[in-house]
Amino acid sequence: MSTGTRDRLVTAVAELMRVHGYSAVTVKQITAASGAPMGSLYHHFPGGKPQIAAEALRTSGAAYIQLLPLLMDPHDDLRAAVPAAFAAAADTIEQSGWMNMCPVGTVAGEIADSEPDLRAVAAEVVTDWIDRGTSYFVRRGLTPTDARETILAILSALEGAFILSRTLRSAEPLHAAGAAMAARLENLLSAPKAAAAPQRANRDLDATRAAADQR
Repeated sequence: MSTGTRDRLVTAVAELMRVHGYSAVTVKQITAASGAPMGSLYHHFPGGKPQIAAEALRTSGAAYIQLLPLLMDPHDDLRAAVPAAFAAAADTIEQSGWMNMCPVGTVAGEIADSEPDLRAVAAEVVTDWIDRGTSYFVRRGLTPTDARETILAILSALEGAFILSRTLRSAEPLHAAGAAMAARLENLLSAPKAAAAPQRANRDLDATRAAADQR
């Protein structure tokens, strides 16, 4: 059985979970959406729905974080790049008719207390987002500590703004979140480097020690 069938199954589940969440999706819906017979599903995913859902989260999560450089790289100044990314998200969700934007966020909130194995996969995906986002912002000139705090703030603001925008049927929350993140970056990038350097160096050292203690 081809990898094409496997990919169709994963893509179908990611889209179904984005719209319906995890619990409401059935195996019958998965086979219908993918065009794959039941035997193919269990050939590629002997663990059934939980296994294919985990793979769909990993795949869609990897694609989702790639939007970060795609949307921000055209802007030399992070203070312009971040609100531009939020504005692009606002345009996308409005044009989609206020659909869920990310299956990871949809599923993570739903199964956090009921599906521990799938929650662990969602945590793995989000951790990868944080790590990749931190590396990206370090390359863009932030300290490791500031870069990590920035991607955490952006992810938190983005996921929260998606919920508010879908509820209110308004892009205003996404634009407001983008403006708040731009103000945060303005403070970081405008701070006198000489005065801020010792404090940030200490915070980076503390973060390094904490990471070493966890190993």
